[in-house]
Parts: sequence; structure tokens; C-alpha cells
Amino acid sequence: MKPNKLYLRTLLAGIPLALSSLVVSAQTTPPGRTLAAQCAQCHGTNGNGPGFDELAGKSAHELYSELQEMKARPVEGIMDRQARGYTDEQLRLISEYLSTQPGNGGD
Repeated sequence: MKPNKLYLRTLLAGIPLALSSLVVSAQTTPPGRTLAAQCAQCHGTNGNGPGFDELAGKSAHELYSELQEMKARPVEGIMDRQARGYTDEQLRLISEYLSTQPGNGGD
């Protein structure tokens, strides 16, 4: 077998494997995880602190309500500005993701 054919066969054999790993990766990344990465700067990785309020483990409804309030009220601080940068759907995804993270839900 010529080297070019061997190279081409090896390359073609690897494509399905590479595609299957992309599908698995896309299926296992929880919605909201990438959006919630922004929160880590002040609230720690996955909302577990240290830093400002611990968000991990709080109810999604509570987090979403707080973010909606911050988005709607006059700007008082950085969180009000942060909340304005997301759509309602993105805020819901962030809230749902953080609520699933292990934590005590405390402040």
C-alpha cells in the first residue's frame, strides 16, 4: 500500500471517532454552564465560593427571581449591570445550572 493511501485510510477511520466524541461532549455539557462561568469571578467555581454569596444549591426559582429583580431595578451595583447583559432565557439557564450544583445554598 502506498503511504498516501495508508494516510488517507487512517484519516478517514478517525473522523467517525472524532465526531462521536463531539456529540458526547455536546450532550454532557449542561445548558447554562458556559453562561454561569461568568459568575465564577465573584461567586467561585460553579457558584461554590469563596467570594460573594454562594449560589450553588439555591433554588432555581429564587436565583431567577433575584436576577430578574436586578435586571429590572435602577442600577445599584455590578450585579444589576451583569443581569442586564443576559436575556430572560439565559438567566433561567444560569439559575437552573447553579441550582443543580452541590453546595449548601447559604450566603
